[in-house]
Amino acid sequence: MARHLVTSALPYINGVKHLGNLVGSMLPADVVARYLRARGHEVLFICATDEHGTPAELAAAEAGLDVQVFCDQAHAVQADLNARYGLSFDFFGRTSDQHNHVLTQHFARQLAQAGLLEKRTIEMIYSPTDGRFLPDRYVTGTCPYCGYDKARGDQCDGCGRLLDPTMLINPRSTVSGATDLEVRASASLFLRQSQMVDTVANWVDQTTGLGDLPRSIARKWLDEGLEDRDITRDLKWGIPVPSDLPGIDPEGLANKVWYVWFDAPIGYIGATAQWADANGADYRDWWFGEAASDVTYTQIMGKDNVAFHTVSFPITQLGSGEPWKMVDRLKAFNWLTYYGGKFSTSQGVGVFMDQALEVASADAWRWYLISNAPESSDTSFTWDAFARAMNTELAGNLGNYVNRCLAFTAKKFAGEDGPVVPSEGTPGEIEYELGRDVAAKVDDIALHFDAMEMRKATRAIRELWSLGNQYLETREPWRMVKTDPDMAQMVLRTAIQLIPIFASVASPVIPNTATTLGNAVDVSVDAWPEQVADLIPSAGIVPAGQPFTVPPILFAKVDDQQIEEWSARFGGQR
Repeated sequence: MARHLVTSALPYINGVKHLGNLVGSMLPADVVARYLRARGHEVLFICATDEHGTPAELAAAEAGLDVQVFCDQAHAVQADLNARYGLSFDFFGRTSDQHNHVLTQHFARQLAQAGLLEKRTIEMIYSPTDGRFLPDRYVTGTCPYCGYDKARGDQCDGCGRLLDPTMLINPRSTVSGATDLEVRASASLFLRQSQMVDTVANWVDQTTGLGDLPRSIARKWLDEGLEDRDITRDLKWGIPVPSDLPGIDPEGLANKVWYVWFDAPIGYIGATAQWADANGADYRDWWFGEAASDVTYTQIMGKDNVAFHTVSFPITQLGSGEPWKMVDRLKAFNWLTYYGGKFSTSQGVGVFMDQALEVASADAWRWYLISNAPESSDTSFTWDAFARAMNTELAGNLGNYVNRCLAFTAKKFAGEDGPVVPSEGTPGEIEYELGRDVAAKVDDIALHFDAMEMRKATRAIRELWSLGNQYLETREPWRMVKTDPDMAQMVLRTAIQLIPIFASVASPVIPNTATTLGNAVDVSVDAWPEQVADLIPSAGIVPAGQPFTVPPILFAKVDDQQIEEWSARFGGQR
């Protein structure tokens, strides 16, 4: 048994997340964590809401709430939705928690001690109308590089370039819309990233588990030249900059907070510390020094977060001079689009986590999203594709198989006390061949899960389910029962053996359905199936004579009228 630390990118606090957010980090991270647990490993699965920064203040102001109250409510909503989707976090914390404050200040002091923090006078945007300096995201304008007219002061969503508010053309206040902005001098702290280029580049080159996309993103940042980064902001909501940083004159730094992208990644450690305190554990066993040397750390995130996790956060960890646990494996996802465009709350376009559960079950969404995960390129969501996944894969493949096996067996071979697994008949070469084919496919699925290849894993699961349907089509027990009932019993008994296997290998993706199937045949599906080749024909999984129940319909089919209704409701197309 190995120890695995798994973290999902932290969902931002401002509002319910859409399906692209779900499939880009939290859901695949849950699949990884569930798979590792099924293989018998010790897993700590950590996440938290990312609560600092300008958007939280803006969202709270728009809602007419104190920012703390807003974040309290939003965290509760997100935690509830996580549970409803079966996201099996060991702890879902908050970056505003005091544990993260303490750790962020610790890292800041270590970086200052190492000479990697420097106070500089910078030019900032001041709004006389608002009576304050405007942090980067309080300023919008036209990007000087691509001309996108809604660029934020920190980054352009049009071309992806990092920006400074003073670079924007025709800047305006995000708060008031004021355009009478001025440039004034202000003190700020910079993280001297330029001093860490070689150190981070060596770490990137030596960390084999980064994957091609994360490595290329990190290399792009490093090769283009890593500039020092302003990591303080003029906000009321955030982690305050302390006045006792080694070697730093505090003058001009009062009332400043740390930049959200400085404290947010530290939130992984902070949330672990929250979990540890609640469970009588020590977070350093997972994060620090020799105690964490046997931990494999896996991060899951969307591609827009990669640079901060392969460059910025490693600079914080390595620059501290302390032996913090670094990521071993990083899986990055591209974007899920909605008919090729962006999800938009304001325009009512796309499907968000709460709305999706009004349409279909959590497992239906989990299956569709993971089997269409945007791994190698962006993936466009369509209602027709969702319907195909429901009708062909879930209802037509898995659901049809389970219903044919159990309902037919219950009808033809029920005992006095209800349906039981048939006991007559001797398996033949077809059954032993089936066992070998199933075992081989289970091994394929495990290899894909080991490599975090979501689409390949679900494709192999579909192929495994198809082996069962092909077996029934070959043996035709509904015909055999008329001429050779003993042989029909053997076929159905063999077919029933596949149900807990189908459930076990799919449980990382559709856990609720897997539990339902395991309960139907009274077999635990928590562990990964082992040595199934001989267990299938010998009925070594679900013994002959064992009672079973016929579960309700697992997945209802989607019809054209529903697709039309959903397309109209969520802004889709046909």
